[in-house]
Amino acid sequence: MDGKIIKPQDQANGQFDGGKIKEQKPIGFSGEGSLINRLGPLFYWAWGKSQEPAEIGLHPHQGFEIITYVVKGKTYHRDTLGTESVVDEGGTQLMQTGSGVYHGEALKEPSEAFQIWFEPHLSQAIKRKPTYSQYGSNEFSVSDKDGVKIKTILGNDAPMKIVTDAQMWDISIPNGTGYTHSLTANRTLAALAIRGDGSVSLQANESTHFTHKDFIVVQSEQGGEVTIHALDKNLRIFLIEVPTKVDYPLYRKPR
Repeated sequence: MDGKIIKPQDQANGQFDGGKIKEQKPIGFSGEGSLINRLGPLFYWAWGKSQEPAEIGLHPHQGFEIITYVVKGKTYHRDTLGTESVVDEGGTQLMQTGSGVYHGEALKEPSEAFQIWFEPHLSQAIKRKPTYSQYGSNEFSVSDKDGVKIKTILGNDAPMKIVTDAQMWDISIPNGTGYTHSLTANRTLAALAIRGDGSVSLQANESTHFTHKDFIVVQSEQGGEVTIHALDKNLRIFLIEVPTKVDYPLYRKPR
């Protein structure tokens, strides 16, 4: 197993609406300067925040499966499919953009959200009809293992389904407690610490400290266990697991 910690200065940054929305991007677009360009079919990951009303106007998407996960506040969505919706805290929206769709977003109160792009087989995806789906926080299962709360967003029994092979979890780890994730062969685990500090160890080896806003990437050829501990305060960390390689061509993302 191989692990690395990407500090915020080695991630990309972006902004919208004159800087009202500010983004930290563990995986950015070409030319934005993120050290990680993509992880298998995990194409893009932005963590956006706004302390005042802000808006992103109508803009196009095609092919990709795009998830917005609301960490705090609310997001407002409209698109050319005729959708007008509000996604509350802990909820998600999924755009399977298919042959193409335009959408716009707004934040009307202090809010915080992820936007994450997954890449299916694009030559097949662009032949499909675009769709929009929405899920409230209470539609997702939350398990409790010795005080560690694990909310499953993608995979297992999660109501949200996508074509791309991917799993996602929102995990809260109490101070002094650990969570162990089993990673099977040829899989990649990406983790973003959104609250608190912690440590990560691979296969019960020596642990490595990470801090709030760090991006953790673990890749495994043979499989193994990744253990994450909360240090000093409660830790909230968001995990995504994808195959390290897929059996279809991926878009050649320019640097």
